[in-house]
Amino acid sequence: MYAHENSTGQWDRLPSPDHVDVAVTAFSMLSDPTRMRLLWLLCGGEFDVASLAGLVDAARPAVSQHLAKLRLAGLVTHRREGRRVLYQARGGHVGRLLAEAANAADHHLHGLPDHD
Repeated sequence: MYAHENSTGQWDRLPSPDHVDVAVTAFSMLSDPTRMRLLWLLCGGEFDVASLAGLVDAARPAVSQHLAKLRLAGLVTHRREGRRVLYQARGGHVGRLLAEAANAADHHLHGLPDHD
């Protein structure tokens, strides 16, 4: 739901401190370019650490550490498949968050008008 489509008045009251803390943690996880790239890929499907490391051109230990942080922030989930651990974005809300961030970046980079 977009803010201009909101009829419940959610913008009239502040979120709870717990909600703010969790949101700030999620945004801080996205402040790292590698984590943003990893999360972008994980919005499209499941990947193991080795595959992700190759796609973002980073060392596997570094990717593992980034994934652990994203998992602790509640942005990714994982499951075991034999000896491999597969990671994926946790729900469609993560993809929507990234898409909005990418749209904001596009507007900033190309001077596009805002669409509210």
